[in-house]
Amino acid sequence: MNAISPHLKLLSIVCEACLESRIAHDLGVLGASGYTVIDARGHGAHGTRDGIWPPSANVRFEVICDVETAGAISTYLHDTYYQNYGMISYLSDVQVLRPEKF
Repeated sequence: MNAISPHLKLLSIVCEACLESRIAHDLGVLGASGYTVIDARGHGAHGTRDGIWPPSANVRFEVICDVETAGAISTYLHDTYYQNYGMISYLSDVQVLRPEKF
């Protein structure tokens, strides 16, 4: 059986697609070793985000990292983007096979 890391977090960030390149850059600067970006659609406080028209598109970043990195990223996103953009983030505990990648 492969090693499993019990102390990693999955930080999910859903934001306006226009922020994708900025957030990608920020994640690297803040210590994330990598991320996955997925197109996202939904409905919430900022209305329906159906992605049909680029200004109404959302993306979801998924970042697996340690708790310290997740905290640094979350604080930075809150202080830098939350006031002016539609964005939400949430944190989950994850067990990762191949933990040496993280």
